[in-house]
Amino acid sequence: MHRFIDGEDRMQQTLLPHCLEDYVGEENPVRVVEVFIEELDLAALGFSGMTPAATGRPAYHPATLLKIISTAISIACNRAGGWNGKRNAISN
Repeated sequence: MHRFIDGEDRMQQTLLPHCLEDYVGEENPVRVVEVFIEELDLAALGFSGMTPAATGRPAYHPATLLKIISTAISIACNRAGGWNGKRNAISN
């Protein structure tokens, strides 16, 4: 029995678009983040919670949380970089 919350199958058919995988383009940087994190040995890197407790509510898998955080930071940095570029162009 799994003790982690399972994510939705991205190939599951939905109303529009046909599956969640259609939302993300093949060239999207999120795909790089996913492949990179899937290859990491999170337990060897010291991530706690890789062996879930038998009691309580199931947790999200640490790899899933790391993907979300990495993607959010990437988006924030890209937006801040664009804003800083505009600010620097205006001040020059």
